[in-house]
Amino acid sequence: MSPARVTGALQGLRVIDLSRVLGGPYCTQALADHGAEVIKLEPPGGDETRGWGPPFVGETASYFVGVNRNKQGICVDLSREEGREVLWQLLDGADVLVENFKPGTLERWGMDYAKLAERYPRLIHCAISGFGPDGTLGGLPGYDAAIQAMAGLMSVNGESEGPALRIGLPVVDMVTGLNALSGILLALAEREKSGLGQSLDIALYDCAVSLLHPHLPNYFGNGRTPQRSGNAHPNIAPYDSYRTATEPIFLAVGNDRQFAKLVSHLNAPELAHDARFVDNRSRCEHRRELKESLERLLQAHACEPLAAELIRGGVPCGPVQTVDAVARHPHTRHRQLIVEIGAYRGTGTPIKLSRTPATYRTPPPTLGGNTRSVLDALGIDATTQQRLFDAGVLKG
Repeated sequence: MSPARVTGALQGLRVIDLSRVLGGPYCTQALADHGAEVIKLEPPGGDETRGWGPPFVGETASYFVGVNRNKQGICVDLSREEGREVLWQLLDGADVLVENFKPGTLERWGMDYAKLAERYPRLIHCAISGFGPDGTLGGLPGYDAAIQAMAGLMSVNGESEGPALRIGLPVVDMVTGLNALSGILLALAEREKSGLGQSLDIALYDCAVSLLHPHLPNYFGNGRTPQRSGNAHPNIAPYDSYRTATEPIFLAVGNDRQFAKLVSHLNAPELAHDARFVDNRSRCEHRRELKESLERLLQAHACEPLAAELIRGGVPCGPVQTVDAVARHPHTRHRQLIVEIGAYRGTGTPIKLSRTPATYRTPPPTLGGNTRSVLDALGIDATTQQRLFDAGVLKG
């Protein structure tokens, strides 16, 4: 069915993608980048993120464009029995089904996992939801920012004297997509031994709680509720942003050797032997004095040249860069993190494989753009297809 030659570690794998918004599509784009054939089904109105703009690329929001390349797109009304029959045909020979419907939706359609497994015992079913299917919050809807709030992420994000803040990117959705990807690959590996698929339950809430490091371990260790600390790390110092003569620099000094290199470069090697700063425990206990001492020294330096000297000298650090600067940075290009397919521009995969690297073959599909070609490949005759189009079951 694929319109272009496919290579990659997952070549030959077929994925039926019923997901929308971010967590599921982020997962399935990663599968597609590494060679899986991903067929994305959208309802007649499309994935809601097609309208999450501006900015737009043509009529499609950049938000959607960012997580749906390398997929074939078909438009099917699954609320109709005829639409679900198309889905059953797509699942014949599929390896993975990814969906993020509200728990209970597939059961209502007569497509719960027990029925899927009975008909397709090798199928791996990945269900992504807000809170899972059961428990006190089971079945309730969940979006990234609301779950950042509920799972404690916002409570530790922001300045110490300021309000709790949403992390400035959809980190819960994205880590959920990565956990779904990991779960699918685990299930595929196990299927090689058992010959059987299984169902994956991936919840945004679970994934958000899993991100509470080191705050949850710290709470287990001392019983104190973690507080916001701005850019400062709760367990390490100096690990914060610091004023320089120009823009701020972020220092991420993780051990005493790095601290000695830092203060030596700043012509104050005696600070490494100061009792207040001699080790990480001491530096954490004297954070205010440490920051004052370092910022006095840093005022003599411009951020960018200092950061370049320090990092080459073994001190982890960097200037606080804006997104446009990251997009222009030569190392971003060198690491192949900007993908271009005709007019399409996107973010490259961070997963680098030596023999079977990711490939970027097609831009995100238009709504229903591959409906006819996919159904042709399924062997659905033109008369039946036209009847379904005329009835509004299909669009394309």
